[in-house]
Amino acid sequence: MNIFNTVLVWLAHGLMDLSAWQTVVLTLVLTHITIASVTIYLHRHQAHRSLDLHPAIAHFFRLWLWMTTGMQTKEWAAIHRKHHAKCETVDDPHSPQIKGIKTVFWSGAELYRLESLNAETMQKYGHGTPDDWLENNVYSRFPWQGVALMLIINLTLFGAVGLSVWAVQMLWIPVTAAGIINGIGHYWGYRNFEAVDASTNISPWGILIGGEELHNNHHTYPTSAKLSVKKYEFDIGWFYIRVLETLKLATVKKTPPKLAFGEVRAVPDEQTLEALIMNRYEVMAGFAKQVRRALESEVKNLNLSATPSVIKTAKRWMHRDIEKVPTSALDQLKQARALLPAVDKMVCMREELRQIWLNTNRSREQLASDLQVWCRNAESSGIQALKEFSFTIRAVRI
Repeated sequence: MNIFNTVLVWLAHGLMDLSAWQTVVLTLVLTHITIASVTIYLHRHQAHRSLDLHPAIAHFFRLWLWMTTGMQTKEWAAIHRKHHAKCETVDDPHSPQIKGIKTVFWSGAELYRLESLNAETMQKYGHGTPDDWLENNVYSRFPWQGVALMLIINLTLFGAVGLSVWAVQMLWIPVTAAGIINGIGHYWGYRNFEAVDASTNISPWGILIGGEELHNNHHTYPTSAKLSVKKYEFDIGWFYIRVLETLKLATVKKTPPKLAFGEVRAVPDEQTLEALIMNRYEVMAGFAKQVRRALESEVKNLNLSATPSVIKTAKRWMHRDIEKVPTSALDQLKQARALLPAVDKMVCMREELRQIWLNTNRSREQLASDLQVWCRNAESSGIQALKEFSFTIRAVRI
């Protein structure tokens, strides 16, 4: 009878005998450790090599992920690298722009599983990942035994409710990473930069998903260990990395470039060109703000009653690169540019500026000459915003 009672007590409370709220809080802590393991170890350390980790820390993350996800480091890194290499194309393993947001959000884990079976992906993109005895004989060989071990641990610690704790742990990454980041992170949100893909920042506060919410920032600077770039953004994964760095357990290799300025050069030269290209996303984000301001100013002089939908479309899309504008908006955008000559000129010159670093067939000397011509045209355009922006470019430094 005593043994029976002991078993009942254990089933009800487990070894830790926690209250309901304590169990909820601890469950969230455990899932957050998993998120931190994904963003710090799998994503920033393994897939992009943006930081080095002390072997003990790296192995802790690998062990934890084996028990909480069953994912293999090589598979995750290879699939993610392919995602960057083939982003928003038919070869992208999980693009909502190609496969649809519902498919990626609800079936993201299945898309990951299918791509993990692609031997070509593993061979081409899986280089440099762990290839030691433990990886080959434990983690890769027995992936589901790890999650089974986690179930046993949870049942022991929490009792019967440990099954629910385990279920939450098992669902956390498929929902947050495979669904939210791979799905919503390429479909809805705000953009700091005109990255070549459809990536968006879901939230400026990257806490719940370890900083991965700042997805547009990441796709703009994929090899950066830090995902936040604006003063109002917070990347908790970067906070953890800084703590590890302070403890000599991590070494950061790369962060986003910082736009710096010096005196305004009389003529932009090759150093100006180099600084411009290095900071092109930040520079163009600044240009987009100027376009929006010029649009607001010029719109005040229009008869809005005749063109409300056109102006609304202009405010939504005028500052974006033309290939990012949906086909349905192109006609109204054309009408808006006809109504707003100053904005139209700025949009034309923005594209001319962008072509300077997109034109890979010209030498650095020729590109520097192109930049000089651009600045002269901007300053003689009669548009104050263009003139001021030309001064900004001439002041850019590395």
